[in-house]
Amino acid sequence: MKPASPKSRWAVTGLYFYDNRVLDIARGLEPSARGELEITDINLAYLTAGTLTCSHMGRGFAWFDTGTPDFMLDAAEFVRTIEHRQGLMIACIEEIAYRSGFIDAEQLLRTAAPLANTTYGRYLETVAKEALHQY
Repeated sequence: MKPASPKSRWAVTGLYFYDNRVLDIARGLEPSARGELEITDINLAYLTAGTLTCSHMGRGFAWFDTGTPDFMLDAAEFVRTIEHRQGLMIACIEEIAYRSGFIDAEQLLRTAAPLANTTYGRYLETVAKEALHQY
């Protein structure tokens, strides 16, 4: 639930990674006044235990509240604009794995092969071939 008087202009944007303790924490939660289990209560449990860590997402990140159809459309249009204007795919997990060193260009190319007739597959192939200097 959003506070009536926030202590700062910062927001917890909803990208969360939890260890297995989250299961026990969630089991112990009571529904809020809205009748729902609140992610904020999970975060508060980690904060209280002194095990919550947060990362500030600086320039180059964008956050959208996607809680309504109109807000979801705003986010989709943003992604489409970035991808079309910059020629880069957002959240392309195979590209991220490649650029992070988890797979090499050859593996990326093999991953792209079964998807060769799709825009996604052609994008992966382009990334791999650029790395291999096979334009």
